Amino acid sequence: MKMANFLMPEGTADSTVTDEAHVDRDIARVGTVAVLRGPIGDIAASAAAVVVSNYGHDSVSFLNPGTLEVEDTIGVPGEPFAVVVSDDRAYVSTSSASYDAISVIDTSTKTAIATYPLAFGVTALAISPNGKRVYAGRTGHDYVDVAVIDTTAERVGTIDIATGAGIGVDAIVVDPTGARLYVATTDARGSQLVVVDAETARVDRKVWVGSPIRDLAFADGTAYVLTSDRVRGGAVSLIDMSTNRITDTIELGIGAPTQMTLSPDKTRAYIVDYEHVAVLCTLSHEVVTTVTVDARPSCVALDSDGERLYVADYAGEVATFSVASTLPLLYSQLVATEPIALSKPREFERATA
Repeated sequence: MKMANFLMPEGTADSTVTDEAHVDRDIARVGTVAVLRGPIGDIAASAAAVVVSNYGHDSVSFLNPGTLEVEDTIGVPGEPFAVVVSDDRAYVSTSSASYDAISVIDTSTKTAIATYPLAFGVTALAISPNGKRVYAGRTGHDYVDVAVIDTTAERVGTIDIATGAGIGVDAIVVDPTGARLYVATTDARGSQLVVVDAETARVDRKVWVGSPIRDLAFADGTAYVLTSDRVRGGAVSLIDMSTNRITDTIELGIGAPTQMTLSPDKTRAYIVDYEHVAVLCTLSHEVVTTVTVDARPSCVALDSDGERLYVADYAGEVATFSVASTLPLLYSQLVATEPIALSKPREFERATA
């Protein structure tokens, strides 16, 4: 399948598109663009823009979500890592010799409009569903907390999370209601999922997991916890948050998964592994296919409709794949294709005899 030439606008020096396309079952590559700013650390997508962090270049690039062309690249105060977006704002965590910070960027004008300096090292980032709070997981010396940026009042608060030898924050996710914050921590003893009441800013409970946690996702009262270690390889543990118990563990095999994102319909989890992106069906708990790119994948993102999957890699490229919702297929399997013949009740047979 040849890719359309419109993916590379004429005269754009920092935007090149490859012609090779990979098709993995029902997932087809639409196009690929080379950002040309070194390895990509993270990617986030909104209706207005696809934002990538170029951590070796101290910059952030903005891609058009329709054409995938690189529209602009701006510098940030340090090495950018995590990126989250909401409406017309992008929030980027940066690290420098002086301090870590969260940079706020207007995705419409492609300009930085605010910077929040933060103590300790920022290792994870999340945003509330309404975009009014940004949560930055921070790792200090045997101590972790979460800095809470109120984007409306433009002020910063702090939530104490935990202490422990060598402890760190691996991932943060907010539930769809915005009422609960889930923080993954790992220390010398192992890992646990810390549940925080977002309104009171207090730790509500902790659930022991064990293996180092790489990423989190949340859907329908269930936490999806991505872990990996040298013994088991990669796995996804499912935690019923009403009982605080692990109900199932899905083995991914030998690998080193680092990131995970759920589709909007919650039927697919896209997991970044060493050489590919594994597609996990959350209904059957099976890896149904894999997505490959030309270099090692580093991060993934989905658009708000869940119809496009963006895969960035360590070569500085972003590939776009067309992915379809699985819900229509699931519904069709529940509908009978032939009429069902019902036997007459005995009382009806006697009455008509």
